Amino acid sequence: MKIGITESDTNFQYYAPFIQGDDPSIEVIILSYKTPNTADLESCHGIVLSGGVDVHPRFYNHDRIDYPLVQPFNEVRDEWEFQVFDYAQRQKLPVLAICRGMQVVNIALGGDLIQDLEEHGKHNHRHSKGIDGRHQIELEQYSLLYAITDCQSGVVNSAHHQGLGVLAPELIYSAHSEDHIIEAIEYKDRSNQPFLLGVQWHPERLHVVGGDIQFSKNIREAFLEAVQLKVI
Repeated sequence: MKIGITESDTNFQYYAPFIQGDDPSIEVIILSYKTPNTADLESCHGIVLSGGVDVHPRFYNHDRIDYPLVQPFNEVRDEWEFQVFDYAQRQKLPVLAICRGMQVVNIALGGDLIQDLEEHGKHNHRHSKGIDGRHQIELEQYSLLYAITDCQSGVVNSAHHQGLGVLAPELIYSAHSEDHIIEAIEYKDRSNQPFLLGVQWHPERLHVVGGDIQFSKNIREAFLEAVQLKVI
C-alpha cells in the first residue's frame, strides 16, 4: 500500500507516523513540490494533502494579498498540489485533505476562502505559542464523517486563520464549528466517487491536545480501508 503525502514545511514530521502506524505494509511516498515527480505520484494508491501556508489568492480569484496574518506564499507548492489532486480525481484515488489540504480541494473544485477568520468576525481558530487550540464541532447526521466517527459532536484541535468561504458545487460540509466555520467536507453525491474527506483540524496530531480520538483514529482507518481497495 503506497500513500502519497504532499510535503509541507511546517509540522510535516507528524504525517508519516500517523498514516503508517505500526503497519509495515504501508509505504509513504513524499510528494515534494521541490522536486515534483509524476512517477512517484503515479505509484500511489491514495493521497494525503497536508497542511501549511496559505494558498495564493489568485487561485480563488481574489486579488487582496495584504490581509491579516498573511504569510509568504508558495505558488510552486500550490501548482503542484492542484496537479496532485487533479490526478487523484482522474484516477479515482482516495483523498484525505487536512487543513490547507481541505482548502486546496475546495479551491480546485470552484470554491473560495475566507482570508482571515477573525477579521471576518469569527473566533480565534489559531494555535498559540506552537500549541493547537481546541474547540467543539457538530456533525451532519447523514454524512460520511458521521458514519466514520459514529458521533454527533466532539472536540478537535485547531491551528488555522483561514476557512472555507463559498463551498464548491460538488461538495457539502459535514461538520461545522460553534461559530459556523466549515470543519469538514465531502462529495455531495458519493455514488461512483472515490473516498474524499477534508477536515480543517489536524488528525495527525490530535493526540497532542487530547481531542476526541474518533476524529483521528477512525478517520485514518476509514481512509486506509478505501486505499486498500485500490491496492486489490
